[in-house]
Formats: sequence, C-alpha cells, structure tokens
Amino acid sequence: MATISKFKRKEINKNNPIFSPIRTTVETVFYGNNVIKINTLKEAYKLAKDSAGTIVTDMPVYRPEEIGLDADAKILLFNDGGVTGRTAAARRIIGDPNIDASKYAEIIREAVYNTRFRKMYHAEALIGLDKDFMVKSHLLIPEGFENTLYNWLLNFQYINEKYAKMYQESIKFNDEGDIYILSVPDWEDVNHPLGLAIFDPEHNCACILGMKYFGEHKKGTLTLAWGIANRNGYASCHGGLKRYDIDGKNKYTVGVFGLSGSGKSTITHEKHDGKYDITILHDDAYIISTENGSSVALEPSYFDKTQDYPLDSSANKYLITVQNCGATLDEDGKCVIVTEDIRNGNGRAIKSKLWADNRVDKIEEPVDAIVWLMKDPSLPPVVKINNPTLAAVMGATLATKRTSAERLTSDVDKDALVIECYANPFRTYPLKDDYTKFKELFEKRNVDCFIFNTGHFLDKKVPKEVTLKALELIVEGKAEFKQWGSFSNIEYLEIEGFPVNMEDENYIEKLNNSIDYRIKFLESLKGKRDELAQETLDILYNMKKELCSINAANCE
Repeated sequence: MATISKFKRKEINKNNPIFSPIRTTVETVFYGNNVIKINTLKEAYKLAKDSAGTIVTDMPVYRPEEIGLDADAKILLFNDGGVTGRTAAARRIIGDPNIDASKYAEIIREAVYNTRFRKMYHAEALIGLDKDFMVKSHLLIPEGFENTLYNWLLNFQYINEKYAKMYQESIKFNDEGDIYILSVPDWEDVNHPLGLAIFDPEHNCACILGMKYFGEHKKGTLTLAWGIANRNGYASCHGGLKRYDIDGKNKYTVGVFGLSGSGKSTITHEKHDGKYDITILHDDAYIISTENGSSVALEPSYFDKTQDYPLDSSANKYLITVQNCGATLDEDGKCVIVTEDIRNGNGRAIKSKLWADNRVDKIEEPVDAIVWLMKDPSLPPVVKINNPTLAAVMGATLATKRTSAERLTSDVDKDALVIECYANPFRTYPLKDDYTKFKELFEKRNVDCFIFNTGHFLDKKVPKEVTLKALELIVEGKAEFKQWGSFSNIEYLEIEGFPVNMEDENYIEKLNNSIDYRIKFLESLKGKRDELAQETLDILYNMKKELCSINAANCE
C-alpha cells in the first residue's frame, strides 16, 4: 500500500523522519477514548442528516446506491455562517521562513487538550484514484460538524471493498506516513480572529482551527497530497484535464490551470456539441507524472459553484450536498434549494462522479497541451508560447484576479491583478519544484503551452464562446497563430472583435507594465525559499527588450 499507517516498534524513534512534534501531537488525539470511528459513507450520511441545523431537502440523490448511499438518500443543505470562502491569510506552513514551529506546536497541543470533553469523529479516505498514486488520509472533527465529515468523505474516496483492494495493490511510498488532519471549527483565539490552518507538509499533517468553511478541509487535504506527489515524481495540478478523441485515431489531451472562477471547470466539462469523444479526468485536482506524462485524478466528485445553476438546471440532478445556499418551498410544498448566490457569494455543492458520464480516473496518454488561464487585460484572448523556459515562467507568474471563493482581509483589493504561481495557492514546497517539473514537460515531453485570457482584453470581456471556439481550433490543429509583434517566442490567435494593435502606444505601455509586474514579482523572491533561477528573469528581460524595440518611449 502507498503510505505508512503502522510501524515496527524498532522504527518508532526520534530518528524516523516521518515523525515530528506536530505530527505526533495531531496523530495522538485520534486514539483518544472520546473518538468514534466512522467506517462507512452511510454512517456519515445519517450523522449529517441528524446534525442540528441540517436541512434535509425533498430533492433525492441521483442513483445513490452507486455512490455508497441508501436508496432513499436526500440532498443535504448546511450553511456555515458569515464566512463562505477560503482564508489564505490564516495559513501557516511549518518550514517557511519566520514560522516558529514550537509556537504553533504549543497552540495545537492546547487545542487538542480542549477537545477531551467532546465527542470526536474519525474518518478515513483515499486521495488519488489509481494504483500509481493513492495515499490514505484521516480527518478528526468534533461532534456538531458532521456535515463537514460527510462532505469530506464524499469529496475524496471513502474506503469500500473495491478501493481497499486497489489501495493494497498500489505503489508504496517508503518515506511517507498517512495524512492526519485535526479540525476544530469552533476554536477561538483573540490573537487569530481569522482562525488558523497550520500545515506540517514534510510530515503530512495539519490542524485547522476556527474555520468552518468546507473548502478549507478539501484544499487542506489536497495541500498535503500535492506535497506527497511533488516529492514522488509528479507535477501537482490545480486545474482540469480532458482528452479529445478527434476521429478515432488522433487524440489530444489538454490541462487547464486557473483559480476558482477562471473557467477551468467550464472548459473541462464542455462537450462541444458532441463533436468529439471526450474523456474527463477531473476539473480541480490531479497530478502529472514527469516520468511518462500520464495523469491521475485525486478526487472522485466535484466541489462546484452553484451561482450558474438555477434550481431547474439539469446539472443539479447530480448534487449530493449543498453549502451556503438558501432553501424554500416549491409549488408542491417540497423543500428545495435556492442557488445562484442569492443568499451569499460562493454558494457551493458537491456533485457526484456521475455528473460526467465520460469520466476516468487515469489518462495514460501523455498530456499534449497546458493552458494557463489568466485575467491579465494586456493579454490577447489566446496566446501560444514557443519557448519551454518562457512557458514555465508564465505559469510561475500566472496573473489573475481574486474571486468570491476567497475570504480577503480588509486591506486586499479584490480587483487588483495578482500573481498565483501555477494557479496553486496551496503549494507548501519551494516554487522551483513546480518550475522544474513544468519546464521538463515543455522541454523534454514537447508539451504545447497556451495562455487563455478569460477576463478582459483591455476593456472588453472575453466571452466563454470565444475561448471554447479557440480551443476547438487548437485541438483540431486548425489554429493559425501569428507572430505577436516583435516577440520571438510568442504568437497569438487573431480573433474577430479583439484586434491586437502593436502601434498603439497606450497598449504598449500596458503590456510593458504587465511584463514589469512579473519581473518585480520574481525579483521579490530573491534570497527567499521560492527564489527561481536567473534564467526566469533573463527571459522576461529579453521579452521586455523585444517589446521595447517597437516603442522605447513607452517602456521606461
């Protein structure tokens, strides 16, 4: 099996690299006499259904027995309170500069001590859905938060007979212990009003304190699983991946990378009116092998926004649970959900694997193209990068904007352009690891690289229809790219209604500012854990030089 759950007695000592003060503190609480083990999804459903405040709707779960539930299972709705998004400011990564591990170990010990009079629930799930990559994860959470436990088991793979056997046969990682996550959602500390999410990634454990939003638990688990993948020969991916079978002979596999709201789920699930035989791996979390280019999904289900799905949307048939949405009665007096973010922003739902009838858990064929989804108004709707170093650098400086999926502090401008390296704010290892792996895919495996601007080009919104049509042309090999100005390694796709005027001085200035923004970002990493090789700056300096050959006055 993949990760280590049990140890020989002679291995239980301070020299074993799997152990650490925080991991030992977190794991120990799982064995308390106040802990109840939840062994099946049906048990978790009953606990969530009976938990105070749960709304048991009159909407049935679609084909429930196929996902491990009883035939009469209903869609459950539960709302968290004021916070309806992730809080990046509350994350603390042990091993980062200026993070005092002993300080946070003490906080965790006190949080653990204060759980002793509470009933605690322990659940297990598998992260990774193929024998090539499967790791075991444990969640411990207090009574009263049964919906979080149920959602966690739905989002990841609960352990049934099929997956237990698969796990036993999976590739073993000799130096990786199981993932352990302790959550105390109602924890309070005046010094940490936003809560705390403490990660010890080298030892596969975390403590999530004072944070009720389910997304913290989903992405917190993925944070640790992606770290394991990174250490064991995979590129960790926050995005979607799909394979196009164009004519029964030619296939084209595309990975899209973007933050919530960037269009990654829309692109991943688009069926293009049946033009192609499409296979979906996942729309949010997967890994790519640097050895052979194959890809493995980490989750079976989908944690999707509900803002684009009114009650009568056909997609709602696949809901299992709903979070942070409203409820009302229909004309027959049945309790149903109110979506479209009427109640609050970032309403969410877990959809079953059945939503995508063309879903697989592994794609053997190597990925053919990687698409960085950005919201940089200086970029044309579709750009092709023809240099492996620049392709990896543009991923490392992926520019986008914040969304309602995040809880922001008052001093953060949600409309400002921000850089989120490889669209993965959950990375806990040095940035150079991602840079090296993606560059290797572009350089050694000849993966194509594109940038799709899914925001605004200058002042004009790029509609999804434009993006999807461009994707079809790329997949079919019909996209005719033109050299972009004086850039030697970049081309763009001419699209009606989005002219690229390299004679416009104002536009040159905006583009130059965009390059400078990336340069300043990489320069800010010098001397820090995430510093990248000088080549990353050199290629941006060259890009700036090429641009300024057009109009030097606008490049100062």
